[in-house]
Amino acid sequence: MFMGEYQHSIDDKGRLIIPAKLRDNLGTTFVLTRGLDQCLFVYPMDQWKQLEHKLQALPLMKADARAFTRFFFSGASECEWDKQGRVNIPNHLREYAKLEKECMVIGVQNRVEVWSKEAWEHYVNESAAAFNEIAETLVDFNF
Repeated sequence: MFMGEYQHSIDDKGRLIIPAKLRDNLGTTFVLTRGLDQCLFVYPMDQWKQLEHKLQALPLMKADARAFTRFFFSGASECEWDKQGRVNIPNHLREYAKLEKECMVIGVQNRVEVWSKEAWEHYVNESAAAFNEIAETLVDFNF
């Protein structure tokens, strides 16, 4: 399981250090792709394979299913760590998530997310107000 919140800088070449606690659970090869809310999702290969199977089950004849799978898979990149424990984030993904300098790396259950610091702070501030309401709706799911 991934959890925690870490601040790191992305360098001019698009390399980002992922904290060792998260990096160890991602394995040597992992998948980086466009995520929701304009962040990046990082999946260990076993989680990526599970997600692949679920998305393959979506109906091809539904436009929203085709759009989502195109968006998700076209941005995906199989990655490895460099010797310093950094991942080189492809330019199209840096542009999508607006990663320029300061980044937030967060653990979220089965994946890691990479956010621009500005976008993460905005998301946290916006979500904090609704947190209690969200928690109340989750009671229905035995939370």
